[in-house]
Amino acid sequence: MEQPNLDYINEIAGGDPTFVDKLLDVVKKELPEEIQLYEKNFNDSAFAKAAENVHKLKHKLGILGLSQGYELAIAYEEELRNGKSTLKKKFDSLLDSCNRFISDL
Repeated sequence: MEQPNLDYINEIAGGDPTFVDKLLDVVKKELPEEIQLYEKNFNDSAFAKAAENVHKLKHKLGILGLSQGYELAIAYEEELRNGKSTLKKKFDSLLDSCNRFISDL
């Protein structure tokens, strides 16, 4: 499984450490909040809302250099819109790795 990284952030920052820090601050603040909301909606069987949460989360996955994770989020979002959740375990594992990554920064 691919691992979160700062490659994309560093690429778009163009060597500007202030930009990197600001973007990381946003990700560190928003990612845990978005994950918590996704989990609440999923646990409440509000799959349409959970799909919206996954839609937002996929952009954070892209920012963290997870192109395969981004594709997984697209598929999982569609699944949730159809009332299914076969990709949940895989997606949740990816979110866990992202949480650990940003916690270590």
